[in-house]
Amino acid sequence: MKYGELNLGQIEALVNKLGGMEGVRKFLRDELVVRELDPKELKPWQNIKLGTHAKDELVRELEVSDFHVSDWAKDMMAQDAFTVATEEIELELIVVTVAELGFKNGASFKQICERAKERGLELCPAEVGAQLRRQYQDQSYGEWLLIAMDPITASGGGLAVFRVGHGDGGLWLYGRSGYPGCRWSPDDPWVFVRPCK
Repeated sequence: MKYGELNLGQIEALVNKLGGMEGVRKFLRDELVVRELDPKELKPWQNIKLGTHAKDELVRELEVSDFHVSDWAKDMMAQDAFTVATEEIELELIVVTVAELGFKNGASFKQICERAKERGLELCPAEVGAQLRRQYQDQSYGEWLLIAMDPITASGGGLAVFRVGHGDGGLWLYGRSGYPGCRWSPDDPWVFVRPCK
């Protein structure tokens, strides 16, 4: 036996902690997560200010600065669904991976959002993508963050969410698929809002 140092009492204790044999079967089928994320334990990742610019000013600033904005992201910002706060507010952002939400084999966008909401997190306003790109200028190379938000219907009819990253060429604001059934890997990081207490 690979773990010969375990005695029968310890094995029985493990089975009991998993909820008996049915719990063991669920665990082996990846239907049971031993410990799920408690958002209250998460430290704030970053605070962000919204409402610092009118919509047109914000889009213009991104386009004339050193940031790279993909055509898809530009199209998203041109839609009526992309709105900005009318007063300056500050939000507390939380970054959580798909695995930290309890999906060690990945999950759909719909599952990710539902699980995060169950854990007390909220979707980001659409403005967060653009503002995060503008305000998060010391982003590490290779980091790509997906913005958990109500998807925006782009001009071509596709559903999209923002993605903020640092890759070849510098700091980017992208659009990515926001379809409910679109699947994401366990290590994909998503940005949510933690409600004010």
